[in-house]
Amino acid sequence: MFLKKTAIALAAILAAAGAARAETVPVLVPITGFLSLEGTSQRNGAVMAIDKLGAAEGLETEVTDTGTTPEGAVTALRRALAGEPSAAISSMLGTQMLAMIPIADRAGVPLLTVSGTAKITELGSANVFRFFPGDSVVKVAQARYAVEKLGAKRPALLYQTTAYGQSGAAHLKKILSGLGAPLVFEEAVDISVKDMLPVLTRMQAADPDILLLHLHSGSTALVIRQARESGNMLPVVAGSAMHQPTTAALLEASQLKGVCAESASSPISEAAGPVADFTAEYRERFGIEPDAFALAQYDGAAMLVAAKAAGAKSAAEVRDWLAANSFDGLAMTYKSDGTGNMAHDAVVVCYDGKSRVPAIASRYENVDGSN
Repeated sequence: MFLKKTAIALAAILAAAGAARAETVPVLVPITGFLSLEGTSQRNGAVMAIDKLGAAEGLETEVTDTGTTPEGAVTALRRALAGEPSAAISSMLGTQMLAMIPIADRAGVPLLTVSGTAKITELGSANVFRFFPGDSVVKVAQARYAVEKLGAKRPALLYQTTAYGQSGAAHLKKILSGLGAPLVFEEAVDISVKDMLPVLTRMQAADPDILLLHLHSGSTALVIRQARESGNMLPVVAGSAMHQPTTAALLEASQLKGVCAESASSPISEAAGPVADFTAEYRERFGIEPDAFALAQYDGAAMLVAAKAAGAKSAAEVRDWLAANSFDGLAMTYKSDGTGNMAHDAVVVCYDGKSRVPAIASRYENVDGSN
């Protein structure tokens, strides 16, 4: 009898321990290499959300640096899958996401990302959930602001040679043509290029009235700095990399005069409310300013916590819950369009040349009509 009671008690203890055992959410993001600024923001947002909101659901995080190669991302995901997670926070770099998706599909594990590359939700995968508005949303905001608000008729475009750059360029060209302002100049710029004067000189020969950028953070800052230092004062409407405080910090405030950028949000531009509270908490924890990538991944991880709180335990249950439900995040309301695009709003922010903190100049809600 004593042995039986002991066995029952031990089983109860083990069951309680199993119930309390934390689930590790892999955070597989680029925190070194040319995307380190953006990737660090993504990591910080995910970790902050899980630490703050996920403890009650037994969630914790383990961060792996994917670097910037597809191989690095694939290796990181395969190792993470050995722990049988119900979801993973995955790289914002499009080439890495494209390499990770087939592996996630075979394992049946949903990937939560803030990658803007359009193709990742065009492959038919049921396991991709993008919490940053894709190019079909933010490029509409960028093009419309340039044409409708700034009166552009002869836009020029510089874009990165990466999958991200090519995706954005394709969308911009199509949207601008539809708005009656086709490009007068375009050129792809490799991430390794440090001297932007040759391409700026070629661009100027086409006599554009505005410069559009779809570049990563470092290249964005280089173009703007070298343009301003050479006396080129064309108005600039850049991609989301420009809204980042870490990008603005690479430039003098005066060099930002006439510069605007599309984004999902701009946490540092909100003076009050829940986003301002998020900004203050993020600043205190990490010692830097948050950007839209951090806020979007925070919201994405918070939606994962909501799925867990609603009873989703397995990867399949989490996937189905994310696909079927809407979630009121800090930046916007998220709901899948059926292909994993969760974010459908955008903003354009502009700098006044006196401060590195931009003001929200225009908001574009439910751009793709999916929400």
